[in-house]
Amino acid sequence: MIRSILAVLAGLVALTIVSFAIEAAVHPLLLHLFPQAFPNAAALGGNVPARLLMVAYTTFAIGVGGYVTAWIARRSQLTLAAIMGAIEAALTLYVMIAGPFHEAHPAPPAIWITGVILMIPAAYLGAAIRTKQEKPHAIR
Repeated sequence: MIRSILAVLAGLVALTIVSFAIEAAVHPLLLHLFPQAFPNAAALGGNVPARLLMVAYTTFAIGVGGYVTAWIARRSQLTLAAIMGAIEAALTLYVMIAGPFHEAHPAPPAIWITGVILMIPAAYLGAAIRTKQEKPHAIR
């Protein structure tokens, strides 16, 4: 039981670290490469293609979180990864509804909803990749 809880928490930590690391690299790069389109961070936050990129790297980060969850868990790896994805989806929904953060990071609701919808499948896919790696290959 404790290992399962630690696996889910480790997955959440891993996805957060990966997501923030990618964001720390991508946002300044976009601002530098496209100064007319993104004169400042506010323009970046309201741009639909930039938001779609954010959904893509966040989905990747959640897959990494699912992978880490499955790597640490001994049993129910796919289920625990799905739980980790559901927790992240719930946290994202809370942030989406919370006023001050949403006002500071404007994005169309469809972008937020798409991200939430992809969270559980992404976590599950990350865990599935890990569990497939564990299985010993049959010798022919």
